[in-house]
Amino acid sequence: MRSPFPGMDPYLEHPALWPDVHNSLIAAIRDALAPLVAPRYYVGLERRTYLLSPDDLVFVGRSDVSVLSQPAGFAEPVMTAEYEARPSTPAWVEVPVSDEIGEGFLEIRAVDTRAVITVLELLSPANKLHDKGREQYLDKRRAIMSTRTNLVEVDLLRAGEPMPMRGNALRRSDYRILISRSWQRPRAQLYSFSLRDAIPRCTVPLQRGEEEPALDLNAIVHDLYARARYDLELNYRRLPVPPLSDEDAAWAEPLIASARSSTG
Repeated sequence: MRSPFPGMDPYLEHPALWPDVHNSLIAAIRDALAPLVAPRYYVGLERRTYLLSPDDLVFVGRSDVSVLSQPAGFAEPVMTAEYEARPSTPAWVEVPVSDEIGEGFLEIRAVDTRAVITVLELLSPANKLHDKGREQYLDKRRAIMSTRTNLVEVDLLRAGEPMPMRGNALRRSDYRILISRSWQRPRAQLYSFSLRDAIPRCTVPLQRGEEEPALDLNAIVHDLYARARYDLELNYRRLPVPPLSDEDAAWAEPLIASARSSTG
């Protein structure tokens, strides 16, 4: 089954599912780009981690990482005033446990020099919505902007504030693709599109004067949806997370109704 939406499927944005979508999509983009830039360039799938607290993990969709199970046969004692005065009897408590969130990004490198030519980032709740993760990502973004490395930044999440940029042509949109070529800075190209649009086809910069390979992200997303069988995981009988505006919900209702009937 294919997604009922023409572009990005808002049900894929659920924080509990997004880590799977993110990792699968970044790998699919690598597979699409690699033959287009070979043999001069190699597309590497790199990884970074965020160390987050239990509350942070709930925030980015990992609510089950620090669930503590109670040993069989042991009942949790009731905390009465009389009980608290008996220090020899232990109480069951929870100790906060941090965990690492890992996510991938792409680097296009020159085969002969191993220089990083282009970085492609797919934003996630960890680096868009979480304050600490966002600041870490923006530090990296600023570092890239000070070099000769190009940046392609793909934002397929409606939640949260867009990454900072300036320009008279800026408009509100659900999703964005930013293409920052090193030789054009501070100017950059911004593709803004809505839930109702197909994801726009764009090109990926290499070195100045070179032909830029086309990235058909809409086809990649829809092919991944079908191959991964996300239709078996998504519940179109519930509201997406985050919810749609009233106008978009009315527009999407026939599409969602079709998806409901297809999945039974």
